[in-house]
Amino acid sequence: MTESTTAPIRLYMSMSLDGFIAGPDDRPGQELGRDGGRLFNWLDDRMSDGPNGQVYREAMATGAVISGRRTFELAGRWHGDHHDGVPIFVLTHHIDDGDVPPGGARFVTDVDDCAGQARAAAGDRAVMVHGAGAAQALLRAGLLDEMEIHLVPVLLGEGRPLFASLGPGHIELEPVRRLEGRDVTHLRYRVRR
Repeated sequence: MTESTTAPIRLYMSMSLDGFIAGPDDRPGQELGRDGGRLFNWLDDRMSDGPNGQVYREAMATGAVISGRRTFELAGRWHGDHHDGVPIFVLTHHIDDGDVPPGGARFVTDVDDCAGQARAAAGDRAVMVHGAGAAQALLRAGLLDEMEIHLVPVLLGEGRPLFASLGPGHIELEPVRRLEGRDVTHLRYRVRR
């Protein structure tokens, strides 16, 4: 399959203007960190006919999910169902014996294998990516096609950064869409190869 006919692997991530996807001290019981919930106020409009609703419906129409292990655990493993029963591929460094994820989730330790399984499972629909670690691993491997950044007009000052560990070099992005929603700007970029 050529890239033009393959559904994209697309990161969906709310982010503060200073690059954080969660406030400081994100942990079980405080999954978004201190004040990190501010990044998701735009979801109050997720059922609207406006841009926020449009972007939310697009995200929920994806055919598979790739998640980092930390995100998966902080989200309570989504009780095995992120949305509509689509398969969840959890990119992880290790799998503990006997640790069987719930529902349609499965652990994968190789980034190439993870992307391939997710693309195959999604068919002609996009693959949704969650988590900074998964996004960075996919970017480093040249497997992330697009980024949908929900840019929130706030400076958190500290927290969990989205792009902290990409390594040397730079990655060129091509802007492909900008939507202004209430309390957020949705920016879609294509990763240039």
